[in-house]
Amino acid sequence: MEVLGRLGCTGPKSVIEVRNGFTFLDLIVIQIESLNKKYGCNVPLILMNSFNTHEDTLKIVEKYSNSSIEIHTFNQSQYPRIVVEDFTPLPCKGQVGKDGWYPPGHGDVFPSLVNSGKLDALLLQGKEYVFVANSDNLGAIVDLKILSHLIHNKNGFCMEVTPKTLADVKGGTLISYEGRVQLLEIAQVPDAHVNEFKSIEKFKIFNTNNLWVNLKAIKKLVDADALKMEIIPNPKDVDGVKVLQLETAAGAAIRFFDHAIGINVPRSRFLPVKATSDLLLVQSDLYTLVDGFVIRNKARANPSNPSIELGPEFKKVGNFLSRFKSIPSIVDLDSLKVSGDVWFGERVILKVLIFFYCFASLHI
Repeated sequence: MEVLGRLGCTGPKSVIEVRNGFTFLDLIVIQIESLNKKYGCNVPLILMNSFNTHEDTLKIVEKYSNSSIEIHTFNQSQYPRIVVEDFTPLPCKGQVGKDGWYPPGHGDVFPSLVNSGKLDALLLQGKEYVFVANSDNLGAIVDLKILSHLIHNKNGFCMEVTPKTLADVKGGTLISYEGRVQLLEIAQVPDAHVNEFKSIEKFKIFNTNNLWVNLKAIKKLVDADALKMEIIPNPKDVDGVKVLQLETAAGAAIRFFDHAIGINVPRSRFLPVKATSDLLLVQSDLYTLVDGFVIRNKARANPSNPSIELGPEFKKVGNFLSRFKSIPSIVDLDSLKVSGDVWFGERVILKVLIFFYCFASLHI
């Protein structure tokens, strides 16, 4: 459960309304309910929180108390931020509040799943695989064909990848190194080779962060302290003090698992909402909502989504929503760039290539 920093809100991102009054978490719950009902199974939903989102999440999941699915939560680790100047922990400098600490990235999911006791509980229930995905990825749904392939071939780890576009040049990619499949992140690439890494001709796929992992394999590796994943330094500024957060990525664990694979999936399985421009896409007529699943409109002829760039006036969710009396039709849109004090009226239809540059107030 991520914090809503980039979208200008506080609390877990999964509580944002996506479509028809449903939040990210609502849609996930509906999807799992449908899965369990269709196949007569008991797939639980497990939410990993940081210390920043734990209390809010406990309150949020209360609304699903009458749901037929099991919902569990656990906390990931928290580490002290490191002061760049002398590499001492920030709490030792007197920052004893939450700002002195950080959650160490989603790579912490494996040890935290074990340390919380949740993994052992799943094994006792006879569970074999866990599907790990970001809560804001509306395309991350359970695909039984993938699961069947992993069981048949005894794959310990599977990463879903999809073809890279110019919008994804910073995404991590898979490489073969020292005889094993490994994840390469842009933060690990020397400056002289960054442009080469971003090339969509040389590196044609990127990591969606949809991961399928064998539970027994996780336990074995964590118990042996064998998940020595690459550290990604993340510089921050806390009240004027330059600090470092040392983080790991969940996908980087791929090189430690036996028979690990990457599988090329359709772009429809990667539909994240990181900014309000993404929110505009999923709230528009480009998608419809069916049983909790966000389905792309077949009337869209172009296989790619429109390129949308919204100015700072639209950055926060509240401001974004206030500037639209209704979400425009964009099913025939190629590209949109909005800059300035722009407001959209009702029943607006955007087509082809449109740019709005505005230095006064513009209403359409």
